Amino acid sequence: MLGDLKEIVQVFSREYSKTPKLLKIVDCFILYALTVAALQFAYMNLFGSFPYNAFLGGFFCTLGFAVLTVCFRMQIDVTQTEGADKLGNLEKVFADYCVACVFLFFVSISYVG
Repeated sequence: MLGDLKEIVQVFSREYSKTPKLLKIVDCFILYALTVAALQFAYMNLFGSFPYNAFLGGFFCTLGFAVLTVCFRMQIDVTQTEGADKLGNLEKVFADYCVACVFLFFVSISYVG
């Protein structure tokens, strides 16, 4: 079983090394957002959740941000996108991502009060 796990990690590492640098940066950003969400959840469990709406606003904001970033990553992946105008498509996708993030932040701040 340990040998299978080692092989899985090696195959994953080999295939992930072929990923473009831009996607690796976006992956790190997703990992950062999920880490912040995990830290917020751990903080709430350790020290309590007195302003519960503040916890919910912050927690769901980071989770929503991670989900939006995953959607952004799926759209900019060159191995899955089709079409000749990739630069124009990238600009449109990034603009959509920014608008969605601003809307998410506005809703989160409004929820906190």
